[in-house]
Parts: sequence; structure tokens; C-alpha cells
Amino acid sequence: MTTNANAATTTTTRPGRPLPKDVPTPTPAPAAFPDFPPRNDLMNSENLHDYGNQPALRLHLGNPDTTVVLGETPIYWRVPTGRAGVRVPDLLIAFNIRRALISAQKGFSIADQGKPPDFVLEVASDSTARNDETAKRRDYAAFGVTEYWLFDPDWGQRYEQGLMGWTLVQGSYEPIAIYQYGPELRYGWSEVLGLYVCWEYGRLRWYDPAVGYLRTHDEERSGRIAAEDRLEAAETQRAEERSGRIAAEAKAQRLLEELARLRAAEDEA
Repeated sequence: MTTNANAATTTTTRPGRPLPKDVPTPTPAPAAFPDFPPRNDLMNSENLHDYGNQPALRLHLGNPDTTVVLGETPIYWRVPTGRAGVRVPDLLIAFNIRRALISAQKGFSIADQGKPPDFVLEVASDSTARNDETAKRRDYAAFGVTEYWLFDPDWGQRYEQGLMGWTLVQGSYEPIAIYQYGPELRYGWSEVLGLYVCWEYGRLRWYDPAVGYLRTHDEERSGRIAAEDRLEAAETQRAEERSGRIAAEAKAQRLLEELARLRAAEDEA
């Protein structure tokens, strides 16, 4: 309705009338994956999160708007109505996708993203190890995940080996070669990531031939502390050198003054 000419105009609507053009139509909430119960084991915390694998990979791999490095994110062909058939990997990496859509849907819908994840890794646990090597491997191959990896910190206790990987070839997984370069050192090459996936003394590590190891939280902290120590030592050395120069200049000045005094005494004599 409209009030007098000097007042503001207020638009109202009756039930059934369309909203005026300047009033936005409410956007319905997007369909989302169902909630999954939290993990009840510590394998992810000990082998992925504590060492900072996800932040290290995220920083290394590129654009955060189109590249995701996520833990325990559901994957399915589309947004499901239930949990059946959905897989929730410990580590998921995908390039050239819509990150905001994953957040909105609370999962990775292959249909909506237009592609499957590029890399999936499962960490061994007593409750899931058998499925990781069988049913999950079949499902990830069916989804079209390019590489699938397994990591067991206790070599061979839960999986056939502590580190295993497969790459998708014409719809089926073929094993990735794992090499040993020491009693507690193994690695395999991830073509998708351009990194070596390493099993080192029971720890999961990532190695770039161009720059070396992707540094963990502890290594970053140790590096900063070492750099600060080197800076402090250099400043201390500069301060000592400055003090030494000042002392030497003062000594030279005293010698000059003494020499001048002696010459003046000789002239008076």
C-alpha cells in the first residue's frame, strides 16, 4: 500500500501473488550427504593429522579454490538419500573441482562435480583393513578414482604390505611398484600428485624430487627455531665484532694521544 506523497512507499503482497522483482526469491538449501558417525580409532589422528599431512599437501598442490585435500569426506555418484554405497576415505585429493559445492553438499558428488576424485588414501585400522583391500578398492575403481593407496604404520600387520598403491587403467586398478631403499624405508611414485608416497619408519611422508620432503608441522617449527637461532647467533657475532672495532679504535686513539704527548714533551725539552 502507499501512504501520503511525502512518505516512503511500502509494497505488500497477498498470498498467491508473485514477489516483486526487487525482492529476492529464497534459495532452497542444497541436497546434502547424510551425516556419518565420527571415527572411533586414532589411526587418522596419529598418521595424517598430527603430522600435518593435509596442510602440507594443500600448500604444495596449488589453487585452494579448485584443489581439495580433505579427510573423511563422503564420495558417491550423486547426493544420496542414505548411507548405502557411500565411501568415506581417510584422505581425498581432487583437482579442478568446485570446493564450495563440497562444503554445501557435505560430500563429493561425482555427478555434480563432473569428475571423480584424483587420489584416495586409506589408513589401516583394525575395523576397516579387510574392506580397504577388497570392497573399497572395487568401489573406488568403479567411481573412477585415478589412484588408490593404502598405508599401514605397522608394516604388514593389517594390510598385505605397509604401503600399496593402484592406478586406474581402462576401468581396472593395476598395482603401483613399491621400492625399498632401506630396512624401514619404502616408496612408490604417484603420477597424479607428482610426488613419491613414502613409508618411513612407520610414518607417511611425501617427497618432491624438485624440492625434497613436504615439511610437517614439527619440521616447520624446528626450521623456524633453527632460523631464529642462526639469526640470533649472527646478531651476537655482529655485536661482538662492533664492540671489538670500538675497542680497537679507542685503543688506537689512546696511542695517538700518547704519541702526541711524547712529541710535545720532546719539543719542550
